[in-house]
Amino acid sequence: MRSTKADALLEALPYFQQFRGRTVVIKYGGAAMENPDLVESVLRDVVFLEAVGINPVVVHGGGKAITTAMRQENLQATFVDGLRVSDAESMKIIDRILNKVIGPSLAAKIAELGGKAQVLSGKDVLTVEKAAPHVDATGNKIDLGYVGDITSVHVEAVQRLVDAEIVPIISPVGRGLDGKLYNINADIAAAKIAQALQAHKIIYLSDVNGVRRIPRDETSLISTLTPAQIGQLKEEGVIEGGMIPKVDSALEAIASGVSKVHFLDGRQAHSLLLELFTDAGIGTEIAVSHK
Repeated sequence: MRSTKADALLEALPYFQQFRGRTVVIKYGGAAMENPDLVESVLRDVVFLEAVGINPVVVHGGGKAITTAMRQENLQATFVDGLRVSDAESMKIIDRILNKVIGPSLAAKIAELGGKAQVLSGKDVLTVEKAAPHVDATGNKIDLGYVGDITSVHVEAVQRLVDAEIVPIISPVGRGLDGKLYNINADIAAAKIAQALQAHKIIYLSDVNGVRRIPRDETSLISTLTPAQIGQLKEEGVIEGGMIPKVDSALEAIASGVSKVHFLDGRQAHSLLLELFTDAGIGTEIAVSHK
């Protein structure tokens, strides 16, 4: 009789073979970044991926840490429909927390776990233009300040690290043609980087276990979706709030050649491995078809 451990490895083998040499972009954010044990679990998974020949690229957020740092500077964090309004002072804090605190801490933990990682500031990778005013539910146009839309991705530096088997750790900050720094939605940044890298997959790690038929009921998880089904769920109001930019960026990425997108609960230990290397998976997978 085979051991349970051997069975798990044999179940994972075809996935190792399928994904070997492929690039997987991981958007890492939410509560999973606040708990040191969960951080170690996620980054151990990242090291595992690299060890079996998969190329992970991490795009990280840091919203709670940024809000805390702003409060310490007596600055008020303002959000409109879940989008952070960023002025010049808050942008300095965003840049510092993402590129001097969070990115280096993730790279250091990967090194501690036996992997190799290097921080890449998004301002050296992403060129942006100032985002158009946001239109709220009442039709009002609201200037989000230093918030940018990505116009180009300078992928060469990222690809060099991937080719050297070093995990890139990228922040969602971009530089405008005016020389100013702009905050970027991390979900959108991950999708744009994945498109530029011609990545095989994008994995969104957040505070929910995937797309749910009933948004606040985690037992109503939808395990697989196609772009057409997503459109229907948006019309029905099933996909709402912060899930909208995630699925919209996922759809754009799939239309540009990314094979599949996964939404996972980063608070579940080893969610990356469970989704990628087991037959059942644990989150929501979006692909052109269910094949």
